[in-house]
Order: sequence, then C-alpha cells, then structure tokens
Amino acid sequence: MEAKHQIIFDKLVYSCVFEKHRGNEEFIPEHLLGFQLSGETHAFHADGNTIIPENTIVLVRKNQLIQTTKYPAKSGKYQFLSITLDKETLQQYALENKIVIDKKYAGKQRLFFEADDFLQNYFISLAPYINRKKEATPRLADLKIREAIELLLQSNRDFKRILFDFSEAHKIDLEEFMKQNYMFNVSVESLAKLTGRSLSGFKRDFAKTFNTTPKQWLLAKRLDEAHYLIKHKKQKPADFYLGLGFENLSHFYASFKQKFGVTTSEI
Repeated sequence: MEAKHQIIFDKLVYSCVFEKHRGNEEFIPEHLLGFQLSGETHAFHADGNTIIPENTIVLVRKNQLIQTTKYPAKSGKYQFLSITLDKETLQQYALENKIVIDKKYAGKQRLFFEADDFLQNYFISLAPYINRKKEATPRLADLKIREAIELLLQSNRDFKRILFDFSEAHKIDLEEFMKQNYMFNVSVESLAKLTGRSLSGFKRDFAKTFNTTPKQWLLAKRLDEAHYLIKHKKQKPADFYLGLGFENLSHFYASFKQKFGVTTSEI
C-alpha cells in the first residue's frame, strides 16, 4: 500500500501507512518538527541510525540527508505529523520578538528528542484538523506555527541557536562529506547545497578532488561497497541495493557486471 501524505494546512503534513514502507532519501532543506503518533520511524543519516518511537517529539535540523523506514504499530497503522519551520517564518518571528543569537549552536547531534508534555499536547490538539472536523484558516495556521516555535524555545534553550541561525552555509570538506553520504540517492543540486556550493562550484571542486564526475564517482563507490558486502559479509544484493542508492536491481546487476567482469553470484 502506498504511503499517504496529507497536507492539513500550510507547512503541516500528516503521513499514514498500514504496512512497512521504506521512503526515498530526502533532503531536508528547512527545520522540521515532528510527532510520532503511532508506529516507529527508523531514520538513517550521516551520524548513524535513529529510532523514533511512538509518542516522541523530534526536531530535525535543516540541510541534511535522511532515509527513513516506517513501521506500523501492532494496531496496524503508522502515523506521523510534521511541521516545517521555514526560514521566512523564523526570520519574521525573530524580528517581531527581537531575537538575536549570541553564538552558533556547537552540538553535533542532528536529531533531538524531547519528552515534553506541552509539545505532546500541542500535537494532540491538531487532531481535529487531521480528521477534518475543523478547518484551519490562514491566520489560525500561522498562529499554530508560532505556537510550535514558542513551545520549542520553552522546552530547550539551545533551540534558539538552531532555529534563528540564518547564516549561509560555508564550504565544507568535500571529500569527507561524500565519503559519509555517498549512499544517499539525491540530486547533484542537493549535494552542492549541502556542501555550501553553487552547482557549478560543486562540480568544479569535485573534479579537483576526485578527478572524475559526481555521477561516475558515486557509481564506482557504491559498487565497491556492494562488492565488499557480497564477498566479505555474504549479503545478498536484494537486501542492500536500495540502501546503497541504487534505484532497481536490474541496474545494479548490469553495473556490477560491467565494473567487475563477473556476476554477483560468481564472486
């Protein structure tokens, strides 16, 4: 069954599935506040794996890559509510409330979990909008977003340095970034933005660093990892090809045979 994504009102999305569903790699361009109503979300990101259990609040920082697998609860349903906290809304909020950060957030974690009763009750209050018992006017939708920001700031002081940091991304180490994120099947444009570069600058720096194109390097890197998993970990391609960024098995098998001169079963 296909995953169901329903836009309740501007910036609020309700996701619902009834069987295990592996999502595509996602580039998260804006901060995202979410609540796991039922089931579990298993999130794979550059820093590792994170399990988001039922009744958990999560704040996902902007400008990162995440791959998710959604697991329904024993009752048979997976439900997740997410609110986008975009730059324009946060800038307006900071202006109106005279918020200026004194320093950048120094923590390394990208996902934050808060057992906060106020935030949980906030998401529960959105239930009438999910089942369409109540319609949200643009003004009410704006107020609900602002309420979410208020509750976040109340729950953790560090969130101020995260939400209101409007500085542009600086160039980061391209080689290190690519080696950490090669398995994510996202566009070159997204990779460029994540490394603090324009598309042309990314391609130029990539050629200097790897002496090849992003497409060629990514394919070779993924195939090398696949070869390792098959030969040394005895894994089957069907179990890992999606996790390595391949869209389908036939493309993987053809690329593997072309690179190594043998089929996966001949290793």
